[in-house]
Amino acid sequence: MNRTKRLYYENAYCREFDARVTDCREGKQGWEVILDQTAFYPEGGGQPADQGTLGEAKVLDVKEDGEEVIHLCDRPFEPGSTVHGTLDWDRRFRFMQQHSGEHIFSGIVHRTFGYDNIGFHMGKDCVTVDFSGMLSEDDIALVERASNEAVLADLEILEDYPSREELDRLDYRSKKELEGQVRIITIPGADVCACCGTHVKRTGEIGPIKAVSSEHYKSGIRISLQIGWKALEDYEEKHRITKEISALLSVPPQETAEAVRKLLQQLQELKAANVAMKQKQLDRIVQETPEGKERAVCFEEDLNPVEVRMLADRLSKKARFAAVFSGNEEEGYKYVICSAETDVAAFGKRFNEALNGRGGGRNPMIQGSVAAKRAQIEEFLLT
Repeated sequence: MNRTKRLYYENAYCREFDARVTDCREGKQGWEVILDQTAFYPEGGGQPADQGTLGEAKVLDVKEDGEEVIHLCDRPFEPGSTVHGTLDWDRRFRFMQQHSGEHIFSGIVHRTFGYDNIGFHMGKDCVTVDFSGMLSEDDIALVERASNEAVLADLEILEDYPSREELDRLDYRSKKELEGQVRIITIPGADVCACCGTHVKRTGEIGPIKAVSSEHYKSGIRISLQIGWKALEDYEEKHRITKEISALLSVPPQETAEAVRKLLQQLQELKAANVAMKQKQLDRIVQETPEGKERAVCFEEDLNPVEVRMLADRLSKKARFAAVFSGNEEEGYKYVICSAETDVAAFGKRFNEALNGRGGGRNPMIQGSVAAKRAQIEEFLLT
């Protein structure tokens, strides 16, 4: 097995490098290329793998296998040849911002509340961190502010490889038991943590840290963070949306929440008025249906499923056979058919077959939908 020199530990800001191909083999998802040295970080510790190019080849993924760093590429290389590697630097630097920012946030949670970070993931949309205990909204706001104070202090982020004796005396965070040489990342006043990922040099490079949401997770809490450039982009998008809502409501941005509350109240009032009007409409239909009528067939355009069933049931108390349809000829009709005297289950099968309908049920009520003209439906029902 070939040992790959990790340039990303010597200099996390290394964007390009030259290396010798020590091995190349065809894998299940592409060509697995091994180099004598690399600046491509393999997936690990919650940080995604780097992407970029090796010569003309795309580096699709990077993983670690013992002493080797394996580059998954879209084309092969000749062992012994020299290649030039180029990282997707914007992508990598964003991960460095996010990783360093997460350390600050998790370290302050640990120092303030004693909770452990039990899960960490840099996703496409945000960073998620899982903690072993619950935090209130005020607690999260406190941690967020302290984290941004550490960013604005522009602290140097320190990297160290302490001896086993020094490590035994050190109070540091770690998600698992560690063997061999341990790498410690220290952010003064915020965090001391064992870590294998890449970090910025100073906290000022991280940019804003914003907790955007939280949810219960296992016995603790999962917090979603926006950090660095992603936090700025998140702010820009939300600012754009707020301006759009502000224009639609014709109120200043700071008054949009109150304006929406008023609209919701008006909507509830309109819904209540609509329900009352619908009830009067149903009452009128039932009242106008003679007692003991042979068949009561009703077409209404804007009844919801509950209202269709309710009207059909009420009409069936006055007629031997009741059918209610709601919809229109373009989109079709929802229907409910009721009868205490007719086998509506058998009737429904014939009805659906004849008029391209769907649905069914058991006596004394069936329901479904039908794609037919009103005249066709009435002809079938009344003949």
